[in-house]
Amino acid sequence: MPEPGSLWGGSQLDLDAYLARIGFQGDRQPTLETLRRLHARHSASIGFENVDVVLGRPLPLDLESLQTKLVHRHRGGYCYEQNLLYAAALDRLGFRVSGLGARIRMGDDRLRPVTHALLRVEIDGEDFVTDVGFGGAGLLEPLPLRDGTEVRQGGWTFALALEQDTHTWALRSRTETGWMDLYAFGTEQRYPVDYTVFNHYISTHPRSPFVRRLVAQRPLPDLRTALIGRQLIHTRPDGTTEVRDIPPQETPQVLASEFGITLSAADADALVAFQRNSLAGDAP
Repeated sequence: MPEPGSLWGGSQLDLDAYLARIGFQGDRQPTLETLRRLHARHSASIGFENVDVVLGRPLPLDLESLQTKLVHRHRGGYCYEQNLLYAAALDRLGFRVSGLGARIRMGDDRLRPVTHALLRVEIDGEDFVTDVGFGGAGLLEPLPLRDGTEVRQGGWTFALALEQDTHTWALRSRTETGWMDLYAFGTEQRYPVDYTVFNHYISTHPRSPFVRRLVAQRPLPDLRTALIGRQLIHTRPDGTTEVRDIPPQETPQVLASEFGITLSAADADALVAFQRNSLAGDAP
């Protein structure tokens, strides 16, 4: 595992601004408790979103761009943006962090490409999986990388299982109907340059789930909130859901109130236009 400072650009991070953005206070020593608090605060504070992708804009992953967008402009981002910023913060604080890559499952056994970024952190000789970029169904805190790990986080229960035949780890979430695989990952180390390649595919390919429809998500201990296209969905741990359609002109306000995502006036106008065009495209 790389030494702190070797990959993630932590020395370039405005750490105080980042910690203020996520509402983190207290001890900054690289301990498991600090990691738990960082993960929880980041997930609750910086919403998952793909606004720039649906507007057809480039999605730079250099740390300066990520700080400007996610920290100073109070925007959100998707997995590469979220976890690269988070990795820089962990690096700056002295954690031993490395990157991993995952294949999304979401209950589907079809083999998919590696398109998701997550992180591994070593503390006192033990590895932990920490991922602030999976969106609404994501972890609220790190998990120890041990076969059979099962942890309740708020109202949600997660587990890790090692699939012996392929030496692949599966992250699972308990639902009202049983366990569902969220994603599968190996222990091969991934680097920022790998995420740059993955990011190009996910942000531009016509078959990417993020290119043609708006996605915003936020995981909390007692509620998962998602805006998928024009549907705002609230899901509670007992499986109950509330769904309502959001008129295009209300989209910027919903992003602000439900996900803490602040859009400029120009971005808000462009997104409203995108949502209206999507609505027109759905018309018979």
